[in-house]
Amino acid sequence: AESEYQKVTQENKITKASKEQDEKYKTQESKSLDKTVSEYSSDRDSTNTELSAVLEYYAKIKDRCIAKPESYEERKSRRAAEITGLKEALAVLNDETALVQRKRRGGLRGAGALEAM
Repeated sequence: AESEYQKVTQENKITKASKEQDEKYKTQESKSLDKTVSEYSSDRDSTNTELSAVLEYYAKIKDRCIAKPESYEERKSRRAAEITGLKEALAVLNDETALVQRKRRGGLRGAGALEAM
């Protein structure tokens, strides 16, 4: 019985030492994993911050760089204003041309009439 007791006691000591080592290693592994999780969380936070800054910048650039199609009403009003301006310019040019032509004609007729006298 004494040898049986010694044998069981020795097995218990070995089991106890093994379990203590397991606990020690698992505690170290847990701390290591916690540290890794903390690092990854920090990396994710900084990456998300960077991503949000890039997306915000992209939104600003997109508004300025991407051409927006003009609506029919805008095109129609712009063309109507352009046609009105062209008509006014044509009327001014016609009036000036008529004045210049009248002066030349009158001057030539008058000069010929004076010479004939």
